[in-house]
Amino acid sequence: MKIRLTIDGQPVDATLNDSATARDFAALLPLTLDLEDFHQTERIADLPRRLDTSGASDNSAPKAGDLTYYAPWGNLALFYRDGDSPSDDLFILGHVDGDADRLATAEHITIEAAS
Repeated sequence: MKIRLTIDGQPVDATLNDSATARDFAALLPLTLDLEDFHQTERIADLPRRLDTSGASDNSAPKAGDLTYYAPWGNLALFYRDGDSPSDDLFILGHVDGDADRLATAEHITIEAAS
């Protein structure tokens, strides 16, 4: 599924994968979130509710540009640097289609289905 991220007023295209968790995330759209930095690797924001991760098994290490869901905290994490290692608690939802550098300083994001 194609989505549009508006990062501090600038549009960026992204694609969600076909996982059940990504489809559950898509059901929340549109979303507007305030972001904060986490470990100088990712920007995070709380989601309005927890996502369904039943049956999910994607345990690959996150890469710069990945949109992910961290189940223990129930938050969205957008990676602007590659993550250290895979985690059973981190679910990759999709990836930014273009340059992910803007994520490093992002403070506000709107996520919506692409038209």
